[in-house]
Amino acid sequence: MAEGTIAAVYLRDIVRTYHNYKALGEKAIAQVQCDEDLHLQLDTDSYSIAVIVKHLTGNLRSRLRDFLTADGEKPDRRRDAEFEMPERVTRAELLRWWDEAWAITLSTLDSLKPEDLDRTVRIRGEEFLAIEALNRNATHTAYHVGQIVYLARHFASPNWKSLSIPKGKSAEYAKGDFKTKGIARTNP
Repeated sequence: MAEGTIAAVYLRDIVRTYHNYKALGEKAIAQVQCDEDLHLQLDTDSYSIAVIVKHLTGNLRSRLRDFLTADGEKPDRRRDAEFEMPERVTRAELLRWWDEAWAITLSTLDSLKPEDLDRTVRIRGEEFLAIEALNRNATHTAYHVGQIVYLARHFASPNWKSLSIPKGKSAEYAKGDFKTKGIARTNP
C-alpha cells in the first residue's frame, strides 16, 4: 500500500476506532459501582468483567508491543492464564492493566506510517499484512469491549447511563438535542 490518501485515512480511522473502544470500556467499567460486581460471572461458563479485562489487556500488550518487528504472540504471554482469576484483584489493579495495555496500543498506532500498512507481521508464526493484523485486533477488541459494556450495563441497572443513543431517542439525537442532555453527538 503506497503512502497515499487511503492509507493515511485508514490510519486516522483505526486510531480513532481504538480510542473509541478504550473510552467505551472505561465509561462502562466506571458505571459498575460495586467492585465485587467486577468479578461476578453470570453463569459458570461466562467470564467476569475482570477476566475479560485481563484477557483483552494481555492480547493488546502482546499483539501491539513491537508490532512491526516481533511476533504478535510474545513469549512472555500466558494466554490460558488470562482466563483465570484465582484471586480477586482491586479495581485499581484492573485499571492499571487497562492503562498499561492501552498506552502500548495507542503509542504503537501513533507511530505507524502509511507505508507500514503493507509490511508483513506475524501472529503465532502466521504472516499478515500490518493492516490485516490491525483489523483483526480491532475486531477482537470490539468483541470484548462489547462484553464489558453488556455486563456493566447489567450490573449498573437501573442506574445505567447510555453510552450511545438511548432506546427511543433516535429522533432527539438526529435533531441534535443530546448536547443539552449530556450525551455526546459523536456516538454511533
